[in-house]
Amino acid sequence: MTTTKPLKYLSSRLSTLVPKSTHLSDIPNPIGLLRSLDRQNWAFFSVAFFAWTWDAFDFFTVSLTLPDLAESFNRTRTEVTWGITLVLMFRTVGAVVFGIAGDRWGRRWPFVVNNGLFVVLELATGFCQTYPQFLACRALFGIAMGGLYGNAAATALEDLPPIARGLMSGLLQQGYAFGYLLATAFSRALVNTTRYGWRPLFWFGACPPVLIIAFRLLLPETRTYQKQKMERELKQQQQQQQQEEEGSGEDGGGEGKGVTHVFWEQGKQVVRNEWLLLGYMVLLMAGFNFMSHGSQDLYPVLLDTQFLFSRDEGTYIQVIANVGAMLGGTTIGFMSQFAGRRLSILVMCVLGGALLYPYTATDVADQGWGRIAAAAFWEQFAVQGAWGVIPAHLMELSPAKFRTFVVGTSYQLGNLVSSASSTIESTIGERFPLPAEIGPDGTVLGQRYEYGKVIFIFMGCVYAYVVVLTLLGPEYLGRRFDRRDSEALEDTGVVFGEDHEQGFEFVQDARRERGTAERKGGGAV
Repeated sequence: MTTTKPLKYLSSRLSTLVPKSTHLSDIPNPIGLLRSLDRQNWAFFSVAFFAWTWDAFDFFTVSLTLPDLAESFNRTRTEVTWGITLVLMFRTVGAVVFGIAGDRWGRRWPFVVNNGLFVVLELATGFCQTYPQFLACRALFGIAMGGLYGNAAATALEDLPPIARGLMSGLLQQGYAFGYLLATAFSRALVNTTRYGWRPLFWFGACPPVLIIAFRLLLPETRTYQKQKMERELKQQQQQQQQEEEGSGEDGGGEGKGVTHVFWEQGKQVVRNEWLLLGYMVLLMAGFNFMSHGSQDLYPVLLDTQFLFSRDEGTYIQVIANVGAMLGGTTIGFMSQFAGRRLSILVMCVLGGALLYPYTATDVADQGWGRIAAAAFWEQFAVQGAWGVIPAHLMELSPAKFRTFVVGTSYQLGNLVSSASSTIESTIGERFPLPAEIGPDGTVLGQRYEYGKVIFIFMGCVYAYVVVLTLLGPEYLGRRFDRRDSEALEDTGVVFGEDHEQGFEFVQDARRERGTAERKGGGAV
């Protein structure tokens, strides 16, 4: 590769931030986009959204019960945050296992097994009696949680009309914020309201996945996966015929073995050809996971121990923050379809960085919980606004035949890199002690630390990192998910402009030419 090609790619990063065809008149009515989905589109999206929502609910049960868990297991809060860290670390295992299963054998049964594990492990967590038992359950829960994201994104988005992808991507991602909101509300209703303390929240968390499993069993495989399966089988049959013609038909093996062989050969080719893109996606997801976990996981503890808000005030703030998150993700996900994926992420990072001080400052909290609530609303609007772009962005970047594996694994490897976010913030925060909380009778109620300062600095670095990586990265806005279009794109080598002057512009031009040719030829794939 000559040095001029990477330089040409880098020089195109600013000029390709805004799609050339973007005009206000091009932005469709979002209601019209929602109406463009058929019943099967809505069914697939709904089951994926509910699963992703409850995935987030189950994850945040630990963050919201951190002081109670620490007291129950006689451990410090920092030690209990390892229950969060282990979930994030082991999610990568689940992404690999369930991602490969989803691409090889279909979306349905890996999805069902995933949710079945949620039922078992949430129940088990509620019955834990010791700290090691708790850590073991959360580590296993991480495997189950890691397997869901790629499958849910593929189920929800891969059959959608491309024009609706940005809006539905934003809606899908807000299952995460909606799950956090539900966890906050049910935590207030279930934690320490019975003699079982924190445990009913986990027991309740095991129930809805049963309904999600039943919902998924009623649905078929996605059309896109069925098409890919037929193509693999056809390719395997062609290989067998070729071997028979060459006199080596006895080595062809059975159909299942042949299709599996084709699957793994395609996987090797993807790794060889797209390793740079896959590495970029992991680094990008590391930044995004640092962004969400760094701003959210320790925030309930900050509200409680640093700002000294009551349990009700803390609940109000978190509910308001998650309403902002859902609005941000949906709005920015929709706008990214026309403003561009990268530009939308950059704008949200700048907004989030500007709001860090009021989001974490004690002098703002001293003026009342309402001011902190307003800052939390817009901070999470920015964080989840950037995240609203991600499902569609990852799907468009991923190779067609391994979409579940690539989306899920890149997301969860990023989670692995960022898995110690809450533990890092908690450990560093303990270096900045505040006066202890004293009860009416003069007894010490608990130690206090200046977590806000740590979150402020930590998140500032994260936003800067995401801005740089997003600015330098590729974008395949509007990429079609049918096999031919995907293979044509994969074969161009445009990931970093290796064979073309401006990879993004080339992809857009190639897509327009293909669409014109298909219309003239009498039909698209």
